[in-house]
Order: sequence, then structure tokens, then C-alpha cells
Amino acid sequence: MIYGYMRVSTAAQSKGNSLEEQERLLRKNGATELYQDAFTGTRTDRPNFTILLNKLQEGDTLVITKLDRFARNTAEGLNVIQHLLERGVKVNILNMGTIDTTHTGKLILTVMLAFAEFERDMIVQRTTEGKAIARTKDNYVEGRPPKYDDDTVEAALALLEHYNYREVASITGISKSTLYRLHNKQRKQQNQHNNKESNKEVSDNP
Repeated sequence: MIYGYMRVSTAAQSKGNSLEEQERLLRKNGATELYQDAFTGTRTDRPNFTILLNKLQEGDTLVITKLDRFARNTAEGLNVIQHLLERGVKVNILNMGTIDTTHTGKLILTVMLAFAEFERDMIVQRTTEGKAIARTKDNYVEGRPPKYDDDTVEAALALLEHYNYREVASITGISKSTLYRLHNKQRKQQNQHNNKESNKEVSDNP
């Protein structure tokens, strides 16, 4: 199965980054099932990307137009792709080619990710400078911290079947402490459900 992933920061994107252009390129390269998110690359809550990572199986191919469509930084990009390769999932980045486990493939990937991270850091720097100016105004209001919806939480917990807490935190952006808390809550609810089912069986079979 060939899956495609698309991401945009806003409804209006520069040429080559719009959803329409990404979809055209992904389908042209064989993607039959597409997932998309409309978040900035630095946002932690990318629910559909998390769901897609959990769905990918050995023999599948993930196609994206550019590396920065899913990777926020070098460490995260290398981590995600490495684990996908270990699971037998191919990664086809259209402006780079299919990533493999050879030394050349790893070198190209590292260099390209470094450039993507550098570009993102420049954007962050300009944004920070803009916020610093905005904070001097009387009507400035600091933004709220990101929240995770049910789909994101469910997908992140499902990823724990394949990855450890540190790796899932890197993939989803949800902190390890939050993952611990959510996972413990899930297990507690499951245990309560199992106890209820056991008690029901006992009452039905005196």
C-alpha cells in the first residue's frame, strides 16, 4: 500500500506547498490513500500524521513531497524515518528520492534535514523577533498552550505498541510525562472494564 502525507500551515500556501499541488504530486507517484494536517511544522498536535504512522505496515510506502512536511527538526526526522525503515516501510521523499539504509542514503538524508532545520530556525527567529515587538504593546495576549484532541491521544497510545515512551514523544510532540499519565489512565480504565466483565460472568453463572 502506498500512502501519501500532506501538510500545510495555513489555507493559503506559496506555490508548490498548497494541498492541491501536494495531492497532485503524491497521486502521480502512486499514493492511493492520503492523510493531511493543517498545522505549522513546529506544532506538536498533528493527529493525522500520528494515525498514519501507526497504520503503516511492513511493505508499505510513505510518500511526501518534501521532508519538512512532517519533520520539525533533524533529530525527529531521522528518528521517524529510521524506525519506519526498521519496520520495513519505504520512505519516498519526492524532491530527494527513496530513502534507504545505505551510507550514501543516510548522508543525503542528514544533510537535507539539516538544511530544513536551518530554514525553520530562521523562521522561528523572525517570529520571535516579531513577538518581542508585539509584547511592547498594551493589547498583547500570550497564546494558549497546545491541547491534544481524542484522536491524537488515541493514536499516540497505539504507537506505544511499537515504540517506547521517548520515541513516541519525539514522533508526536507529547511529553513523556503526559504519555505516562495517559497510558496509566488507559490501563486503569481497561482493568476496571475487565473487572466488570468478570463480575458479570460470575453473576450470570452462579
